[in-house]
Order: sequence, then structure tokens, then C-alpha cells
Amino acid sequence: MNSTQARTESAIETASARTVDLKLEVVVIPVSDVDRAKRFYDSLGWRLDADILRGKDVRLVQFTPPGSLCSVQFGAGVTPAVPGSAQGLYLVVSDIGAARAQLVQRGVKVSDLFHRGPGADRLSGPDPQRQSYASFASFSDPDGNGWLLQEVTMRLPGRIDGDKTTFASQTEPAAALRRAAAAHHEHEKRIGKPDADWPSWYANYLVREQRGEPLA
Repeated sequence: MNSTQARTESAIETASARTVDLKLEVVVIPVSDVDRAKRFYDSLGWRLDADILRGKDVRLVQFTPPGSLCSVQFGAGVTPAVPGSAQGLYLVVSDIGAARAQLVQRGVKVSDLFHRGPGADRLSGPDPQRQSYASFASFSDPDGNGWLLQEVTMRLPGRIDGDKTTFASQTEPAAALRRAAAAHHEHEKRIGKPDADWPSWYANYLVREQRGEPLA
């Protein structure tokens, strides 16, 4: 075996060892009235990606929530599931109060904020410590498909790729910068002087927060 063959085989082995990305693209929800569902999801401010007729029996409608990498599809001849049977569809937000208020402003019937008690009990109001993943609100579409708003401000360890820092909307980096500013103020108090290299400190804070790493 010559050196060229060795390098080629090594490259093939390395490529086969890599994990192939599997990106969740679309979730299908069952509806009974396509036009009614289309009006509802449009009223949420979601982006209409497609409304396609395929013959006389199939129609596919696709919407994408703001900042989401995953879309929803519904229509006629799309799924045999019973309309309204899709439950526990999570929409992650960085500010649960603001997200709920925006939906209410758009005319959506949204539950009050709640958090989980021992077991699965719902307790009124957001999580007292405002822990990430712990505060919720819920709403349904006209068929009864159930959606949950969930507040996530810091991901659990391992949920963010080590070399990536991403935000789903403008509000998320704004909230992250406010948290960083408060933490940086405490940092300057500890060191007893202004931090001249604050941009690097902020950048490190934002990356570590998204990775779920200790921030102290």
C-alpha cells in the first residue's frame, strides 16, 4: 500500500466515524379544517412557507414559528391521526411573560403562567426561582392540538455544541446580555476595579451560559 492509498483509506474511515447530522425539520399536526387552521397559525405571526395542492385530495400547509429551525405541517391527506390529538408541542422562549403577553395581544386564549410542583401538579405562577425549563403557559389551536410555552434561559450541560453559540431571536441575545451585564457588575466588584477587557469577559460568559457550564 502506498502513502496515497493509506491517506485515502484513513479519510474514509474518519468520515464513516463521524455522526451524521439529523436535523428535525417538520412536525405534522392533524386538523379538521385546513383553512381555519391556516388562519389561526397566521394570526400567531408565524411564517407561511407553503400552501400546496397535490391533486384534488391532498393539500399541504407549512408554517414556521419565529426563530425556529423546525416547522409544522398540516393539511388534507397529510396524516391519518385524529384532529387535535397532537399534545405537548413545546415552544421554547427566553421570556415567558413577554411571550404570553404577545399571544394574548394577538387574541389567543393562553393559560396563566404555571410551574410544576411535586409530581406533575401545576402550581400557579412562574417558577419562584425562575429556573430554566421550569416555567410554562399553554394554549391550543382550534382543533385542540396543545402547545406549551417553556422558558429556557440557560441550557443544560451538553445541549449546545462546544464550538457554537446560537440564538433563536433578537430577544434571546438581549436577555443574555442583560444577565451578562449583571454578572459583570458583580465581577468588577470582586476584582475592585473596572474591567478593561470586558468584551472578552462578556463573550466567555455568553458561550459558557449556553453550554450550561458553571459561570462563577
